[in-house]
Amino acid sequence: MNQREKMNFEGRILMLGCGFIGQGILPLIFRHIDIPPERVSILTADDRGREVAEKYKVSFSVNPLTKENHRTILGASLKRGDFLLNLSSDVEATDIMEHCGGNGILYLDTCIDSWLGENFDASLSVSRRSNYALREKALAYRKIWPSNGPTMVLAHGANPGLVSHFVKQALLDIARDENKQVDKPASREQWALLSQSLGIKTIHVAERDTQISSQRKSPGEFVNTWSIEGLISEGMQPAELGWGSHEKHFPVDGARHDFGDQSGIYLNRPGASVRVRTWLPLAGPQIGFLITHNESLSLASYLTVGSGSHPEYRPTVHYAYHPTDDTVLSIHELQERNWVMQETLRPTTDCLVSGIDELGVLLIGAKNGVYWYGSRLSIDEARQLAPHNSATSLQVVAGTLAGMMWAMRHPQSGIVEAEDMDFEEVLAIALPYLGEMAGEYGDWTPIDGRNTLFPEDIDCEDPWQFKNFRVV
Repeated sequence: MNQREKMNFEGRILMLGCGFIGQGILPLIFRHIDIPPERVSILTADDRGREVAEKYKVSFSVNPLTKENHRTILGASLKRGDFLLNLSSDVEATDIMEHCGGNGILYLDTCIDSWLGENFDASLSVSRRSNYALREKALAYRKIWPSNGPTMVLAHGANPGLVSHFVKQALLDIARDENKQVDKPASREQWALLSQSLGIKTIHVAERDTQISSQRKSPGEFVNTWSIEGLISEGMQPAELGWGSHEKHFPVDGARHDFGDQSGIYLNRPGASVRVRTWLPLAGPQIGFLITHNESLSLASYLTVGSGSHPEYRPTVHYAYHPTDDTVLSIHELQERNWVMQETLRPTTDCLVSGIDELGVLLIGAKNGVYWYGSRLSIDEARQLAPHNSATSLQVVAGTLAGMMWAMRHPQSGIVEAEDMDFEEVLAIALPYLGEMAGEYGDWTPIDGRNTLFPEDIDCEDPWQFKNFRVV
């Protein structure tokens, strides 16, 4: 879409939550969607974002949604043909979806969340507290609503969201570079067969945030370039990953779910305590956190040939996240406090002075080496492109905006994940906000230089085993 073109939307837009992403996306909604401010409103649990809402003359209401009141509040706020943009935390996504699906309301969220505290309810099993369980619950509504019902887009920001479209582009890049004559796949089965034919064993969402604040972290505070509550919440959920068909060494602390499509497994420990090796073109080899994300499950499921826990083909998929150095220190301190949140939560958006967010996907196993494809966006570029954003938040905002506009163009597509959408159509909207897009090969493996000074239990026959990526 031309940057000057605007999409017409006749309904209302209700935004739930107005934290980092809400404040960042609001001006871009008016830049790309032809809608007057009086048809946009914000419903949130606190005063964050009020100043930005007032700047754009948007109605702003503090009225937290709960299990008991959400149907009444949403019923009074939305009608058929409207759009609910769910950027909230601690709100059960499936309950909000249920209202939207039953009333003809378009819907998008950036993650599938649960009501406050339910992710950490000790009476529930680890499996039932997982992202896997939340995703299975959301997808189960496909059995209730028709595929041509109101479009409801699940988990579509940067990651999850854009990274699934990056994977499709990366697969086509690798096929091109191997001189394979491949048309753009037209179905899930065709994408899975393409990934299998290229020998892709593992996919990392490999991210490195080098943004630097003018004010360093102090003891007793958690700092971050995007939602602090969001990072802490997902970091305290169990580590989760899509489990590949090539894997020979099941983790000693791992477990399978006894329901669903069996595309993923979990580890019996918080994701923010699990570290994995990965590689990025600029950052080089790095160690990141294996934090649970929806794309680890949705990509693994989408690229499966066969079914069940032992299919013919499935790649291992997981996040490998190295946030800013101060955020790494914040996570270490959080763990030292036995996962009790710090007294002070400090967002760093306004005081960032330099650095980039290098966010992409690393496809592993093809014959030309590992291949990374993704976005390199600096804080200076982000501020030039859109107000109220860091590099990290703008990557999320770009994916959220693209998902919204895709849903408005395809209003009767039912429940969809990123993998179900046309990746070129989505990326055409997002790319102007993603800085430099790069695709680069490397000859890195997770066993490079290991087993020399300190012998380790590694699998030298197949470097792409998960046990070789994990830091123990």
